[in-house]
Amino acid sequence: MSTTRESRRPRGSFSGRMTALLFAAVAGTLVICLLAIGWLTTRRVHDQAQQEALGIARTVASIPEVRELVAEQADEDALDTRALAAGPLQSSLEEIRQRTGALFVIATEDRGLRLAHPNPDLIGQRVSTDPVALSGVEDTSTERGTLGESLRAKVPVWSPDGSRVTGEISVGVSVAAVAGDVRQAAASVVVVGLGGLVLAAVSSVSLQRRLRRLTLGLEPEEIAASARDQAAVLYGVQDGVIGVSPEGVITVRNKAARLLLGLPHRTDRDDVVGRRYDEAGLPPALTGAVATALDPAIPSTGLRLSVGESSMIASVVPVRRGDVDLGAVVMLRDTTAVEALGSRLDAVETMASALRAQRHEFANRLHALSGLLSAGHLEEAREFLQQVIDSGPVRDPVPGIEAVQDTFLRAFLGAKGVQAHELGVEIRVGDETSFWQTVVDPQDATAVLGNLLDNAVRAALERQAPGGDPPTGQAVEAPGRPWVEVDLLGDGDTLHLAVADSGGGVPAGLDIFAAGTTTREAGEHEAHGHGMGLSLARRLARQRGGDVWLAEPGTTDGAGALFCARLPGVLAVSEPSPGRATPKEAQR
Repeated sequence: MSTTRESRRPRGSFSGRMTALLFAAVAGTLVICLLAIGWLTTRRVHDQAQQEALGIARTVASIPEVRELVAEQADEDALDTRALAAGPLQSSLEEIRQRTGALFVIATEDRGLRLAHPNPDLIGQRVSTDPVALSGVEDTSTERGTLGESLRAKVPVWSPDGSRVTGEISVGVSVAAVAGDVRQAAASVVVVGLGGLVLAAVSSVSLQRRLRRLTLGLEPEEIAASARDQAAVLYGVQDGVIGVSPEGVITVRNKAARLLLGLPHRTDRDDVVGRRYDEAGLPPALTGAVATALDPAIPSTGLRLSVGESSMIASVVPVRRGDVDLGAVVMLRDTTAVEALGSRLDAVETMASALRAQRHEFANRLHALSGLLSAGHLEEAREFLQQVIDSGPVRDPVPGIEAVQDTFLRAFLGAKGVQAHELGVEIRVGDETSFWQTVVDPQDATAVLGNLLDNAVRAALERQAPGGDPPTGQAVEAPGRPWVEVDLLGDGDTLHLAVADSGGGVPAGLDIFAAGTTTREAGEHEAHGHGMGLSLARRLARQRGGDVWLAEPGTTDGAGALFCARLPGVLAVSEPSPGRATPKEAQR
């Protein structure tokens, strides 16, 4: 198949074929023009020669002496050829012929007999061509006579009183002389034509080189294939793609880029295609990255962007083909789903770690009991088992967790409590918590709660100073120990969350939910908003029709920030089991 395709491809390069075609067209046009000019020049020279002969003939025929001499001979019955050859008419006409350069100047009487001729021997003989002027009309023609082919004019000679035609004057110009004039005029035309061919050749070569530069040496077939491949790549990938020319003008963008960045539609007047990248409304960070990529002296790097509810990674790569700068390509990869999945996996991993710790503690108790039984110490084994029963399940390091009845959410809080306890932070459940519902979508619930708890723990660690009283008035067991308090409330199928901490709060005017926003410098502990935690939590909540917001920014001398969340559709709609009191009712 490839052999057949190559055999159908025209020989030679496209620029070479275009050059040859252009040169052939110009050369053909010049040849046609030269032929037309040559024909017109020949006609003009012939017409000019005939008009010149006609003018001479008219002038001679109007000379009074010539009219009188011709009239005298017309009245004679016979001509005296010797007298005519030596007479005044012959000498006068011969003088005119020599002075004008004509081939001949002949006079005849009314019967067509020559009265004067360049060859005296032909005087008295009848002319060799039709004496049409004897009928009283002028005539121009190209005829062959005794002196060869010539352009001739014949004019009637009238009597002195103008009453009758007494003869004719015939003046001829040699065709050979006219051809010489034509050749001289044609030589000038040929020189101009050759100059035009040289100019056409130079222009063709210049055009060929320019075509090679513009097409980067590609053939039309390759350009068409490249256009098809470009369309397939642009609209066949999930990533956003934006092309920027070396001059900084956006030349192309695909649908994915429009959706990710919220750009105008292609049919809108303010479409970014055809506009400069710094005037297209791109995010400032992306604009700076494009400017960096267009500067070959600065290495390009990737960056993380957040536009609306989407999070993405952008990379700007400069593009070159040989020594030709083609601009830059912007690649946008949507990481929203990946980050959400990562947050859910973190929650699952946290629970798995907590379950492994509880399994280890239960295994230790079972090993102790098995050892007592194997040694035959039944009484000691019975006492140890009673101690285990009296102590209850493995203690969660989360005070107030018994207010959470859902097994999955309780295990998750316990796991977070274990992690925070290892860092020196206490996580506790507030007294206002009243949660007996069942979580039916634990992934989003734990992802949002986990991000809020992680940010609160980091904020509490940063301060490392005695916090104020918790919002519920509960005393802190260890003065100066950082704490995080969470309150949960179920309302139908909606879960309400509130997470407070003993950190330093959120600075005024800081957009804490913007992707990448942080209250700490790079390299220090991550606090509220460092990375993507809060931005991701809000995005997950809003995808369900809920929200995450900053209820209290906190103060420098009291409790830290208070974040609240509302997650619709994560709880099963049910009523408390008959006879089972809610935690608040149990306290009463």
